[in-house]
Formats: sequence, C-alpha cells, structure tokens
Amino acid sequence: MQPGDPAELRTRLGRNLTYGLLDSLGRAIVIGAYEDEPFPTEAELAKQHGVSRQVTREAVKMLTAKGLLSARPRQGTIVQPATTWNLFDTDVLRWLLERKFSVDLLRQFNQLRVAIEPEAAALAAANASDADLEPILAGLKRMEAAERGLDDALDADIAFHVAILRASGNPFFVQFRDVVTTALRSSIRFTNRIKGRSASVPDHAAVSEAIVRRNPDRARKAMKKIIGDVLDLIEVSENPVEG
Repeated sequence: MQPGDPAELRTRLGRNLTYGLLDSLGRAIVIGAYEDEPFPTEAELAKQHGVSRQVTREAVKMLTAKGLLSARPRQGTIVQPATTWNLFDTDVLRWLLERKFSVDLLRQFNQLRVAIEPEAAALAAANASDADLEPILAGLKRMEAAERGLDDALDADIAFHVAILRASGNPFFVQFRDVVTTALRSSIRFTNRIKGRSASVPDHAAVSEAIVRRNPDRARKAMKKIIGDVLDLIEVSENPVEG
C-alpha cells in the first residue's frame, strides 16, 4: 500500500477506529502539534486518517468532554489551554506522562496522593470489613512474592494501594483508583530507578498491619511515610547532594 492509503491509515488506528483516532489526536494535542496551526475540521480529519465523518465527530466529542477541545460559533473547533484539561481523566494523564518525563508532574501527583491516601488508609482501618481486608493482604503478599521474583513488583504495588482506596468505603476515594493506577506506573518506575530497588515491603506491611489492627492514626501515619519518602526522592533527584 502507498503512504496515505485509507486502508493503511485505518490500520494505524487499530480495530476501534474511534478510540484509535481519539488516542492519536489526544497525543498530538498534548505534545503541542496544533500550537501553531488551527485544529483540522471534521472533513480534514476524516481525509487525513482515512475514516468516516462519524468517526471523527465522535472522537472530537470525546476530546471535548476531556477538556482538550471546544467548539465555538464561527471559530470552529479549537485546542483548549492545558489548564482546562481534565487531569483526572486517565487518557489525559497517560498522554501527559507519555509526552515527556516530568518531575514536576510526578511531584504534583504525589502531593495529591499524600492528601488522599493516608485518609483512605485511616478510613479503611476504621470501617473496612473482613472482605475488604483480603485484597489488601493479598496485595502485600504479592509484593513479598515480587521480592523473590515470583510476581510483578509494579502490579503488586498498585494492587495494594488500590485495595486500600476500595476498603476506605468512600466512593470519591474509590473513584481515584484509576488515576492512581495510571500515574503510579510512572511514579514507581521513577522512584525505583533512583533507589535501585522496588518499594519497601516493611513500610507497606506497616500500613496493612495498622489497618488490620483497626488503628486509623497509625495507618494514616504509615501511608503518609510511604508517599513522603517518594516526595523526598523527587526532591533529591532535582537537588543532588554534591560529594
């Protein structure tokens, strides 16, 4: 096939054309591809990507809902400033993290975590049922297994933190799980690279133990220590101590 062939263009978007176009356009917007040129019309997008007007219309609607685009009378569709983007949307967060590694973004994410996850841990200690505790303990066991090379350390760490958000019983904290899952993948890789090892199992065990023993204050402090250590690592990475 020749470059620009509609069939080839559609293949690049994957099996779901709407989501493929959404992903392609979202990445392009986030990296600034349209900073110096107007956003294409639906007809232009359809021709550029070899898809129907319906596909482009749906993708543009989804990007608008995520805060990346807006449609205005006589102005057409325009790219919105980054301050309007929905950072709690996992696609937007993923595109930002993939755009360029940003220590600032990781710091801001962990500042949000330290405001939420310690309280989630305290709520879990106060309110979690036995059934809620099982995924937390399972996540810790996975982390221990990962230390022996029997599980994936990143997935195990994420599973532990998500289990605590669920066990909090607060629906707003539970909704935070997708943001945590998306952003933790970059945050954990970054901190592990600095430390040369995966997350501290004893520190996570301290959170788990406090929750199991129904001690909200200890659970809060133990979780705050984990995220505080991450923020300290980020600070060290930007301001290394000279030997």
